[in-house]
Amino acid sequence: MAARVAAGAGGSDAFPLLDDLMPWSVRPLRPGRPWVTAPDASSLRARWDLLARAEGAEQERLFQPSRSRTPLTPAAALPGRSTGTSAFARDPGPYPEPVRIAHGPFDEQWLIPDHRLLDAARPELWRVADGHQVFAVEHGYVPQDGGPALSATALLPDGYSPAGRPGRIRPLYRRPGGLEPNLAPGLTAELTARYGMPVTAGSVLAWVLAAARPSPTGPLVPLPADGALWERGVELGQELLRLQLRGARGGERPRLPGGRRPYVRAAIPPGPGGLRYDAEEETLVVGEGRVSPVPSGAWEFRVGGVRMLELWFGRRTAAGEGLAAVGPRGWPQERTSELLELITVLALLADARPRQRELWERLDGTEVLTRDGLHRAGVLPVPASARLPASVLDHQEEGPEGQFALL
Repeated sequence: MAARVAAGAGGSDAFPLLDDLMPWSVRPLRPGRPWVTAPDASSLRARWDLLARAEGAEQERLFQPSRSRTPLTPAAALPGRSTGTSAFARDPGPYPEPVRIAHGPFDEQWLIPDHRLLDAARPELWRVADGHQVFAVEHGYVPQDGGPALSATALLPDGYSPAGRPGRIRPLYRRPGGLEPNLAPGLTAELTARYGMPVTAGSVLAWVLAAARPSPTGPLVPLPADGALWERGVELGQELLRLQLRGARGGERPRLPGGRRPYVRAAIPPGPGGLRYDAEEETLVVGEGRVSPVPSGAWEFRVGGVRMLELWFGRRTAAGEGLAAVGPRGWPQERTSELLELITVLALLADARPRQRELWERLDGTEVLTRDGLHRAGVLPVPASARLPASVLDHQEEGPEGQFALL
């Protein structure tokens, strides 16, 4: 049954939570030490070599031990990875090729995929990370924040949240190969019947990206009773998804139209120093370097109250300690290319915000499907099994010290 519920009138408690619609979720990764990730892959190789050559107390100092991991801790290999499982101090093994990850929202970095170096790597995520998977990543809730409630990525996400309590990571599919959508059982059938059009896992994710709103209990996802409004929101959400995937899953890399594309007007120096924005000239000033045009929407794009461009830049210029201090000298050329792409993505996402606000206003003034309605339809509550990882093993995984993992 549909009901008229206005979020502004305190009716948001009736909205389904993202946790109702995509029930299986995983906590963020907990690396335990900052040096296992880096904006560039070459830095990780240099750090690994330094650690592998060190011995005794020096190796322990560089490692930065925690209660979960020390140089003497064996660990199972991560799913799909062939790495050493004996204690690193006894046998580091060959250097594992780094993997590209989403280090929080809108920041792509590299990670050493060795379980012995990571406090909590969340193997269940690695088992389903493949060329079909898309991850929805909740952002920590910050009151009065106008930023998005979640983002999507085709990369393995670490779930880092710029501010507030980290949210959960929700894979779109529970099994490799794009099999078994991570949706409440019966949800797509119920929505298909109501809207009179096919509803798929992809369209649900698109709707979530367009319609979700942050709340202290997790993202709220109003579902309209009107199929036309659903179709409009899905179309917007598909555009948001395409932008955030940055060309993955067969899409095109985001591009601003001619005349709006950012260019380097003055080269970014090796030691760029600070970052500031000249709103009058729409210019991002990077030390003595200059990039323009940079729309104000890209500069002001925030998650959890934090400007994404400032966070991205700060991570690449902050002085690290120990192995985290090992990195490229100066400002690599590829870093400038990544900056231009990030500006493009944020600018296009900012352009879509007015349409997103319009969608929310339409939802506030129309009938929606409430949680009670989904209970009556038999979609809620979801069975406990839907909140657990699926059994996806088609091979044995190597456990600590080379033994087979017992799962």
